[in-house]
Amino acid sequence: MKNKLCLLVLVSFNIMANENFGIAVHGGAGVLSGLSSEQQKIIEQQVSKTLLSAYKILEQGGSSIDAVEFAVSEFEDSPLFNAGKGSVYNADEVQEMDASIMHGKDRSAGAVASVKRIKNPIKLARKISENTEHVFLVGDGAESFAELIGETIVDPSYFYSEKNLIRLRKQKNLVASETNIKDKIGTVGAVALDRMGNISAGTSTGGMTNKMSGRVGDSPIIGSGTWAQNNFCGVSSTGHGEFFIKYQVAKEVCTRMEYLGQSLEDASSKIIRELDDIGASGGLIAIDKFANVAMPFNTKGMIRGSLTNKSDINVKIY
Repeated sequence: MKNKLCLLVLVSFNIMANENFGIAVHGGAGVLSGLSSEQQKIIEQQVSKTLLSAYKILEQGGSSIDAVEFAVSEFEDSPLFNAGKGSVYNADEVQEMDASIMHGKDRSAGAVASVKRIKNPIKLARKISENTEHVFLVGDGAESFAELIGETIVDPSYFYSEKNLIRLRKQKNLVASETNIKDKIGTVGAVALDRMGNISAGTSTGGMTNKMSGRVGDSPIIGSGTWAQNNFCGVSSTGHGEFFIKYQVAKEVCTRMEYLGQSLEDASSKIIRELDDIGASGGLIAIDKFANVAMPFNTKGMIRGSLTNKSDINVKIY
């Protein structure tokens, strides 16, 4: 009897260990034309490095939410992306950051918006989910909670970016001269499926260059910028946030899979085409329970990458 029990446990472990798993990330969709070959190479190297490290977490039996938090925080620590250290400036020349994270097993979620001193907004979002009865904290309240729990607080000068200030002032001049410009360089995000079948998703952003002070886009809004639902999919979106809020894009992917029986690829690509039809730019990354990955976009480019147990590493910009 004891031998049969041991065999059953071993078989169960092997089944668990053979489950599909993987991760996909994005570094924003939008105005990516004009990148030199050297700039492209640097971005692709950062994405590849992050993917490989996050994948190792999953490969070793780690949770999808750990992999997502790791990947997004790595992008937040890089000046290459519009999140954390690389955040763009609002109209008042201030950086306000938003983030959200969600676990598909029980739909637990945390989000933060309009923070100015949080080194890694995605980490604070997770702490809100796990250590409070709330989902969404903003501004000074979010930063006070971060201080209370010992989350890393930095001086706003940590986020200083001459490149992004020039970007802001250039756009202000173009707006003043009534020249139409669309300067949206997206967000960062990750979606993952672990060996236990749990799906997680996370998104982080510095928002839109020259946005009004206090403006919040889709990135920290559960259902719009981030959604994770076991047995269906995990989604992180990037693009013109106002449209992604109004159309609840992230959740809509999973809803179409659940109620219309659409595949991950069909649900994802059709939504992005529909957004294109109404003049909304952006893209998304998504993963389903079989570790299938979809990464559609309707902009000039989207920094994106994926790695699963059944597919090789795939990193692209255009």
